[in-house]
Amino acid sequence: DRWWGNFIRASTLRMAQIRLEHGKDASLVWIVYRPGYVNRANSDGKPYPQWIESQADKRNCKLIWVKSGQEAIETINSLPSRSIHTFDFFGHSNRHAFMLDYGSDIMAISKAWIHERDLRKIKRSVFRRGAICQSYGCHTGESMSKSWRRKIGNRLIGAAGKTDYSGVGQGRLPTVSGSWVR
Repeated sequence: DRWWGNFIRASTLRMAQIRLEHGKDASLVWIVYRPGYVNRANSDGKPYPQWIESQADKRNCKLIWVKSGQEAIETINSLPSRSIHTFDFFGHSNRHAFMLDYGSDIMAISKAWIHERDLRKIKRSVFRRGAICQSYGCHTGESMSKSWRRKIGNRLIGAAGKTDYSGVGQGRLPTVSGSWVR
């Protein structure tokens, strides 16, 4: 989290890949945790939420702001049946949870997450059979990937080890210090 735009830039890089793979008219839905960017914008004196909205507009992408893990799940569940061809998570995580926020209110504390126990709340039916799902968060390949497979039905490629976002500014997706678990 050395740069406010780590997860945003990584997302836009992936969007470009999806456009190449699925065509320029592929429907993109971008779910972003708003409070973290509002807090950071207030702290840094920068209009981060507006910049994020501009990136979504530029990429013809539907941006959906959420305030909690439950809202993120509800957003996923509201999508049409079999409409998710790819799912990518860019953010902080640990072996058991996607952390939508990490330290924007309280240093080193997450106030919004999707825990592996919450995966049962996500409708399997919104995912296309064989959907490509990947987490670019640290350590998700150590437990979350197994829970995802059981609850969602598709594999989640996750990191065994820490992920490194230092290359996103040079146009590279995050890498992992260990290995990707499929």
